[in-house]
Amino acid sequence: MSQWETVIGLEVHVQLATASKIFSGAPNRFGAEPNRQASAVDLGLPGVLPVLNEAVVHMAIRFGLAVDAEIAPVTQFARKNYFYPDLPKGYQISQLDHPIVGRGHLDIIVAGKDGDTVKTVGITRAHLEEDAGKSIHDQVPGLTAVDLNRAGTPLLEIVSEPDLRSSAEAVAYLRELHAIIRDLGISDGNMNEGSMRCDANVSIRPRGEEKLGTRTEIKNLNSFRYLEKAIEFEVERQQEILEAGGRIKQETRLYDSERNETRSMRSKEEAEDYRYFPDPDLLPVTITPAQIEAVRAAMPELPRARRERFVQQYGLSTYDSRMVASDHGTAAYFEACVAVAGDAKLTANWVMGELASVLNREEKEIGAAPVSPEALGTLISRILDDTISSKIAKTVFEIMVTEGGGADAIIEARGLRQMSDSGELERLVDSVVADNPDQVAQYRAGKTKLLGYFVGQIMKATGGKANPGQLNELLRARLDGDT
Repeated sequence: MSQWETVIGLEVHVQLATASKIFSGAPNRFGAEPNRQASAVDLGLPGVLPVLNEAVVHMAIRFGLAVDAEIAPVTQFARKNYFYPDLPKGYQISQLDHPIVGRGHLDIIVAGKDGDTVKTVGITRAHLEEDAGKSIHDQVPGLTAVDLNRAGTPLLEIVSEPDLRSSAEAVAYLRELHAIIRDLGISDGNMNEGSMRCDANVSIRPRGEEKLGTRTEIKNLNSFRYLEKAIEFEVERQQEILEAGGRIKQETRLYDSERNETRSMRSKEEAEDYRYFPDPDLLPVTITPAQIEAVRAAMPELPRARRERFVQQYGLSTYDSRMVASDHGTAAYFEACVAVAGDAKLTANWVMGELASVLNREEKEIGAAPVSPEALGTLISRILDDTISSKIAKTVFEIMVTEGGGADAIIEARGLRQMSDSGELERLVDSVVADNPDQVAQYRAGKTKLLGYFVGQIMKATGGKANPGQLNELLRARLDGDT
């Protein structure tokens, strides 16, 4: 065990899925031409005033209820002052002393060598703010371009307590947050588009020490893998410095995925460096108990409750439930599929196995799966009623993926129906036993693994169509019964 203990806290920026921006009517969508959806309000031109988008308040309350957090009866916006080329007003409207969401917690599942464990991670706060624009360094040689489309985009910044102790725990926490915000419908969570970004505060301390070590903040991590790799590199870097007698500098760092390293960006600012003060253009917002209860009444089923339901309703193992129920899209696909197939365990195996493999290969989300849940359910039901074997089902599935069509039509058109006629199978068993006397003698002498040899011979002769269950039964009866 290392002499050092890792301490991690995450700040996660979630882009809220509103139609318009947080303080203006400009459209809030990804992929527009640069500088085509930044209004006068977003640019902070003279004489304009921000108007709060009511939808962002409701979304923040939804998140707060999902993590059992305190919802502030009065919340207030502040100006965070700093200069950067992509911040046109010279300040960012955010929240400091009166965030909309207070203390809460999130339970995460951490996989380990001895099985899964549940860990509770504290949430310090979640506050609303506007996004800045985007600096682009690779379009104009020698210059930095600025795209202000993102200026004014509504963000919910979720700040955790420093309760995470490894990169694996940090990834588990971020994945659970990702699943929750998607289930709540407050964000699409598309990390490659910047809809969810993460800053990691990382420090180490001697094991058993209570005092926190000096932390560094790794900015703008936009994938689960980058979060894991950045933390692992940073922990190792800090260990090497301390073990050599050096000191950790509190600073902001950037993760370079090509070199798999973190690099210094600037010294770490404190709150006072931003000269926060209440925004004079925005009144405090009052949130009533009736508003909170109205949001609570419309809350969807969340990942943890769904995982527990899948164990109870479908008899899935904890692992299988975690795999198919954590993501809303996968869970909906599974339930539609099992409604047709009728066997939850086999359906879970196909969703986690063959279907997941195709989605990974084609880089698609579950919503764009090339085979519908009803079609996959029909295919699975053909395994269960012995129309086809599991091996043939994989062939049928691949045809469904590449060429389309339903399982029944493919099975009939290609003559893939399983051979289950006992008389025909008995004839094949007699033939293979008669043709392989040496292997029969070895089997009867104790080499029972040779049963697979006989099965393989018959499968080869039938093009894989022989019913494997019946075939194994007949072969054992023939080989064990005759002397």
